[in-house]
Amino acid sequence: MTKADLIEKMAKEAKIAKGAAEKALDSFIDGIKKTLKKGNKVTLIGFGTFSVGKRKARIGRNPRTGEAIKIAARKITKFTAGKSLKDMIK
Repeated sequence: MTKADLIEKMAKEAKIAKGAAEKALDSFIDGIKKTLKKGNKVTLIGFGTFSVGKRKARIGRNPRTGEAIKIAARKITKFTAGKSLKDMIK
């Protein structure tokens, strides 16, 4: 499903204009981004939790040459599915 598909589905099910659905979706995504940037997590009961994790620095290999390279530490975005989402997908 693409963003456009999701907007169309939201507009149809909520009986609102596509423009309003797009603004709502953009606001939702922006809220999640801003919260994660602050280092906090976003929990949607029954759906899941978005959080920020850390990946340690490590040594990797260049697949072409086999040469060892340093991979810097970085922050990553994580999503953990909630119980009802997990149960629905089974």
